[in-house]
Amino acid sequence: MDVSQAVKQRISTRAFLDTPISASEIKDWLAAAQRAPSGGNVQPWRVIVVTGDERQAIVDLAGKTLMANPAGEATDRPIYPKGLGEPYMERRRRCAAMMYEKVGIGYDDKMARMGWMAKNFEFFGAPVGVFFVIDESMGHGQWAHTGMFMQTLALLAEERGWATCMQEAWGMLRTSLKTHFGLAETEMVYCGMALGHPDKKASVNTLYTERAEVEEFAELKGF
Repeated sequence: MDVSQAVKQRISTRAFLDTPISASEIKDWLAAAQRAPSGGNVQPWRVIVVTGDERQAIVDLAGKTLMANPAGEATDRPIYPKGLGEPYMERRRRCAAMMYEKVGIGYDDKMARMGWMAKNFEFFGAPVGVFFVIDESMGHGQWAHTGMFMQTLALLAEERGWATCMQEAWGMLRTSLKTHFGLAETEMVYCGMALGHPDKKASVNTLYTERAEVEEFAELKGF
């Protein structure tokens, strides 16, 4: 598989098989991704990978925490900024509508949408969960570099026949996750990632979200 094919076929997979991935395979995957760009070679990321009983403990923690507070825990790093303007808000709405159509949920069916949202906190059935930790002292550049590392992992997963889903939803549980993982005082969980083998029969995994045309976001000058 070449890079172009990996980029083209990568999606946010939301249904997985229970096929396990070994610790040695995970280590090889992480090592390969270490070649991701990192300004000044700071490598600001730290990774926690869970499976088995530890994965289930996270799922249980999420269920208990969100049962008590469905809105999630307070954070000064919200998943989306307040007052998200256009065309960004419309893109987000369109993405949600396309996804709910794939899984047969009416956009106005709030209870069903909440039930689907809860699948985030079960890693959409993936056997492996990955959490990305960053120090709160890091600036916007280091957050961007962490994103580059995550994208590199996602493409390397495609090469291996695996699938991923970036999960910023775990940002709703930063306080509980910080305690559970025993993070340092200045560390925080940025987000999570579901990892496993894709369920190719699941309708949700046929969702390919729309992307803007090049002319909509790019200016070419001096050509």
